[in-house]
Amino acid sequence: MSRATLALSPFFIFLSCTITVVYFSLYFYNVNIADKFMARAIALGKNAMGTAAPNPMVGCCIVYNGAIIGEGFTSPFGGPHAEVNAIKSVKNKDLLPLSTLYVTLEPCSHYGKTPPCADFILDKGIKSVVIGISDPNRKVAGKGIERLRRNGVQVTLGVMDKACREHHKRFLSFQEKNRPYIILKWAESQDGFLAPSNNKRTSPPQPYWISNSSSQQLVHRWRSEEMAILVGTQTVLDDNPKLDVRHWKGTSPTRVVIDRDLKISDRYHVMDERQNTIVLTEFDKPNHGNTIFEPIRFNEPLAPQICAVLYKHEIISVIVEGGARTLMTFIDEGLWDEARIFRGPVYFNEGLKAPQLSGKHRQTQQILNDTLTLIYHD
Repeated sequence: MSRATLALSPFFIFLSCTITVVYFSLYFYNVNIADKFMARAIALGKNAMGTAAPNPMVGCCIVYNGAIIGEGFTSPFGGPHAEVNAIKSVKNKDLLPLSTLYVTLEPCSHYGKTPPCADFILDKGIKSVVIGISDPNRKVAGKGIERLRRNGVQVTLGVMDKACREHHKRFLSFQEKNRPYIILKWAESQDGFLAPSNNKRTSPPQPYWISNSSSQQLVHRWRSEEMAILVGTQTVLDDNPKLDVRHWKGTSPTRVVIDRDLKISDRYHVMDERQNTIVLTEFDKPNHGNTIFEPIRFNEPLAPQICAVLYKHEIISVIVEGGARTLMTFIDEGLWDEARIFRGPVYFNEGLKAPQLSGKHRQTQQILNDTLTLIYHD
């Protein structure tokens, strides 16, 4: 090695290190920028909670020169999708060919209630699209990405994919597992009972409250976010619940009632036809108004049959609110995704025992004097 080479070596080492630092700085800068805008798209998508279903609650933002110039989320079912709403919100459409579109789910490529979003993106001349996750719906399943790339669009897939999967968990359960996303919910006393003994019950039947009014309002918000709510016969006979969202703004879910022998008469709230209602029974019975009767086989495992009925009716999420036997039906057959359990300050000493549930992923929070535990299925 010459003296000149030896003299230059430190310089070249310094230059090499500088280039490496700049490269990785730019790389992580771009990664963080992409995450930032995808996080915003996810936040936008949450605005479609409870209205977009059975469509996915997609969020979308359009970025020009590091600034968001358009935002949108999925309209109520039957309306425009997130990409269309975001593009239409851009005031200066001349900027679209110079912009990047961020979207939580692959743009659709087929005609449904609306034209394909992929075609709308191409029509507006957008040249860069960043996607959280691909759409498993067989009508899309990569076709939207393929159409964009085939027409010269630079597509980046997989940005914040875990967060996007969590955001779209209801839609993904429906598409990938052919069943709704299942949420178990109940309230129990400090000593682990769902309900007191019958001598503490009132007549006519009405709910026996364990949780406080703030927790009850939260439950009504949850109801507005899901497509259906399911209870068993005994819960209706004991509590005569309405299963609506009267303590929250939003659409009441479809009521799903297990009633093998059709014991529930018209005097119970679930049969008032104010909401869409599905009755799961052993008998063939004609539908009436907003009430649909679906026969299932009670001598076979119930949870898979219930899931099949809900899938048939395009219900992508359901809250199972009880009672104990109904909850255990889903627990025993391993058909649940998360549980939301309130523990109130009351003691019953005797009554109907609450289910026991295991799960590795738990979160706990206080709601005044109630404890809410969230458990996610392993």
